[in-house]
Amino acid sequence: MVDGVSGYGALPRRASVPVRVGKVTVGGSAPVVVQSMTNTDTADVDGTVKQVAELWRAGSELVRLTVNNEEAAAAVPVIRDKLAQRAIEVPLIGDFHYNGHTLLTRHPACAEALAKYRINPGNVGFGAKRDVQFATIVEKAIEYRKPVRIGANWGSLDQALLTKMMDENTATAAPADTASVAREALIFSALHSAERARELGLGANQIIISCKVSGVQELIAVYRALAQRCTYPLHLGLTEAGMGSKGIVASTAALAVLLQEGIGDTIRISLTPEPGESRTREVIVAQELLQTMGLRAFTPMVTACPGCGRTTSTFFQELAKTVQDHVRERMPDWRLRYDGVENLTLAVMGCVVNGPGESKYANIGISLPGTGEAPSAPVFVDGVKVATLRGERISDEFVEMIERYVQEHYQPIGGQG
Repeated sequence: MVDGVSGYGALPRRASVPVRVGKVTVGGSAPVVVQSMTNTDTADVDGTVKQVAELWRAGSELVRLTVNNEEAAAAVPVIRDKLAQRAIEVPLIGDFHYNGHTLLTRHPACAEALAKYRINPGNVGFGAKRDVQFATIVEKAIEYRKPVRIGANWGSLDQALLTKMMDENTATAAPADTASVAREALIFSALHSAERARELGLGANQIIISCKVSGVQELIAVYRALAQRCTYPLHLGLTEAGMGSKGIVASTAALAVLLQEGIGDTIRISLTPEPGESRTREVIVAQELLQTMGLRAFTPMVTACPGCGRTTSTFFQELAKTVQDHVRERMPDWRLRYDGVENLTLAVMGCVVNGPGESKYANIGISLPGTGEAPSAPVFVDGVKVATLRGERISDEFVEMIERYVQEHYQPIGGQG
């Protein structure tokens, strides 16, 4: 589309080889995939099952688990089976550091239960052991027909490799700056490891690459370069985004630029949860990032005005939250019952200035009375005013109208009513 001045929309997705992770396709023509990671002790089976289920219910399409010791490895197939008993078949990714070669060898049930292995070339091992231990993990991936994410991280970059590249750079006639050499070392580590995996027999359709850093500008620079040098699917994410608004803003700033340029096949928002906060927030942020960019549709989005001097009452804010919470609570059921319901648009506006206009653009919109306005709330359905709500039950009645709209406008899946 063209808006009359310039091109509109994200650039076409970078071409990549599709990789199957369980029943989920990453790369190729598949949509950008949302993944998350647990922070439970994986050996705590019940706690991990509970958190994986929460992440899946929030919309995570892949979930990564820490597999760091014998107990965690032994727990993985039990976790997979308990999830299956709940009809949750989300692919589980094993996160291995230092001892993955040992755990996959000693625990074949773990190797089989996982849908993908994640390894970091910077801490697979050191010295002469590195090649052997890396090869063992790759051989297990080949044996069990599992894909591998080769995830290089800024914080665990092979220091011998970095030192070697720094020395070589210093010896050149026109040395590059230190940051450029470090970025090149990170990219080289990932791509060289992928090349080694291919030599061992792993297919191109079994490899996903990531090169994670913590800085926004560094991440953009790394992935722009990486995208030009391989056709493997790319996993995007800051390695440590941070807590709260800082983590959300940093992740959005970095990932939105890359996604707009067609770079990225799967994403994770690596938020540090507030004390007691649900782990599902990272999933919601990832979904909302993709949905607000027009790249995916996961759940009905609620447009709401920010409020001003015309909206001294908090009622419109409370209604906006009520509607958003209702949609998120109902979406798991709606998704199974109604085709296309994730594309539903809603608007909750606070006064007459933009209220009626914005409400008309949504599938269902309500324009609440601002300060000094008549105590009535017109409701618009697909641009047409269909009702005016008044009194103490405005919130309940509007939610009921949303439910009716979903039932009447979206085709039941499999003939369900």
